[in-house]
Amino acid sequence: MKAVVYDRYGAPDVLRLEEVERPVPVEDEVLMKIHASTVNRLDVHTREANVKSGAVVSLLSRLVSGVRRPRQRILGSEFAGEVAAVGPAVTGFAVGDHVFGNTGLAFGTHAEFMCMKESARIAQMPAGASFEEAAAITDGALNALWCLRVADLRKGQTIVVYGASGAIGTAGVQLAKYFGADVTAVCNTKNLELVRSLGADSVIDYTKDDFTKNGQTYDVIFDAVGKHSFKRSKGSLKPRGIYLATDGFRNLFLALWTSRFGQKKVMFQLPPRYAKKDILFLKELVEAGKYRAVIDRCYQLEDVVEAARYVETQQKTGNVVLTINGGRAR
Repeated sequence: MKAVVYDRYGAPDVLRLEEVERPVPVEDEVLMKIHASTVNRLDVHTREANVKSGAVVSLLSRLVSGVRRPRQRILGSEFAGEVAAVGPAVTGFAVGDHVFGNTGLAFGTHAEFMCMKESARIAQMPAGASFEEAAAITDGALNALWCLRVADLRKGQTIVVYGASGAIGTAGVQLAKYFGADVTAVCNTKNLELVRSLGADSVIDYTKDDFTKNGQTYDVIFDAVGKHSFKRSKGSLKPRGIYLATDGFRNLFLALWTSRFGQKKVMFQLPPRYAKKDILFLKELVEAGKYRAVIDRCYQLEDVVEAARYVETQQKTGNVVLTINGGRAR
């Protein structure tokens, strides 16, 4: 089968298309023919060993992914496809089922086929969704869902989603509305109407206005792109307000410090814990019309280097999808 592999850390050019052995499902595994995946922030950071985040974070990244070289040669964490075979102990899936899900740090979805345990984060695709749409559902939404749950976001609270047009941001706007919050979305000019369509109660164009200088305070500030900071946000938080971080090594220390000192808190819990029930929850939201994955561009698997370069510009809107084995069917 064809797969995108890499044997050393570095720029997108380390990725290449290669013929590799097709996996065979064991007792409790499902073999999937993948029709769509994504290139996301996790892929980018892992491929380069987080070098842009500094020496300490890069070392931690290598301890997880492989010190000298990647242990897992195939990246990709989101997928949608159809079941090609099942192990003898599998009861919840059958050949031909359309499925989607997320492999997390196990990666492996930038390939034509992949095996996954039946009990892992895999579910039947939402009714009416295309493979591309289903593949783009999970990563941003799981990250946003984890953060909002950590903050215990509740009905009537106010939240700023900073970076509201990215994969995590577009998910954060929709999930915050689902939880009943009043949402202020911060993004660039071209995406103002998009985030309004996702349910934002108010929008701020960061190229023209700084939300930290508008005199308003909020219960939660959710930095969905890792480009803000607790220091800049603190004055815009209400007493007992929460700054939600999605990355940044300094936020680990700030989370520990503010948990003991001061009223305003940084929340950044690692590692995040996602479960199969979270995939099923997202499926229900999609089918109820309360959540949709935003897709910026679609690339063929063989164009993965170009896709990775685009993601690295940090200018994508929503998700960047890879189509594999034809894709597109509903």
